[in-house]
Amino acid sequence: MNTLNRNNTFFILLTFGVFCLFLINISLGSITIPIKNLFQVLIGESSGKETWDYIILNYRLPKAVTAILVGIGLSISGLLMQTLFRNPLAGPYVLGLSSGSSLGVAFVILGASLLPNFISSIVLSSYGIVLASSLGSFLVLLSILIISHRLRDTMTLLIVGLMFGSFTSAIVGTLTYFSSAEQLQKFTFWSLGNLGNLSWNSILILFCCVLIGLLLSLFSIKPLNSLLLGENYAKSLGLNYKKSRLIILLATSILAGSITAFVGPIAFVGLAVPHIAKLVFQTSNHGILFWSTLIFGAMTMLICDTISQVPGGDFTLPINAVTSIFGAPIVIWLIVRRRKMV
Repeated sequence: MNTLNRNNTFFILLTFGVFCLFLINISLGSITIPIKNLFQVLIGESSGKETWDYIILNYRLPKAVTAILVGIGLSISGLLMQTLFRNPLAGPYVLGLSSGSSLGVAFVILGASLLPNFISSIVLSSYGIVLASSLGSFLVLLSILIISHRLRDTMTLLIVGLMFGSFTSAIVGTLTYFSSAEQLQKFTFWSLGNLGNLSWNSILILFCCVLIGLLLSLFSIKPLNSLLLGENYAKSLGLNYKKSRLIILLATSILAGSITAFVGPIAFVGLAVPHIAKLVFQTSNHGILFWSTLIFGAMTMLICDTISQVPGGDFTLPINAVTSIFGAPIVIWLIVRRRKMV
């Protein structure tokens, strides 16, 4: 079997795997719903139990769709950052977007007590927190884009992003120091991530943001392949480096910023999934890596979300904890296995 046929077979199997994991994710939880009844609800019929219908349509289905969007967006943005900076440890939040979002949410949650009651109730609503997170992420993005226009060296931009992250984290730390236990608890819950709080309207907005980010990423596939050989070589091939870098930064910011705004910062996925895709497909061609990373990202988040639901249990684990505990050992094993094979 040649490489093309092998890759096509892989993609078909992985796509089928995403579909199976999607059904398993919706089926399992504190109440296990049989796949047969699940299909009935998904095609518009009744499962025979109103409780099951409500759980599927109003809780589990939106959460599963959110998990897929989050997995896709963070994984692709991680791939973009690792290639742009030529650094295997770069992730979607390396530019400080997550810290910017955290700063916006910290100002809202930890500083709401200083505002009048009616204003405080508005800013502490779910949409108020999303808006604050988006605004914080956007301000960091704007700063990065302005600085990137003046900097020629990409590695310097990476350092600037890390400094933005440190600066905003220091402000958040100061705010938490002077906050009450209740405010700290609410901020901690946000920082642990949550896939289950989105309405269908919010999911639609998130879908549009992820779609825009993916389209920009698709336009960047050829420049990304050129960048693998270094900036100077890419320029010698006729690549408009500043324009390509701007598009890559914009795509990453839209993907990571919108996801963080709606579900909070999600660890591990953006860093690890691109490595899993590279190790499985054994290629550096972004035409293949884009789609494989996209599929593996969706699968990873569905698996982590299913684990976080604790099938048969009455409680839910923080999604951020599950992604790190589940993912880190897998990546270590894959890297060690690859080194043994070399």
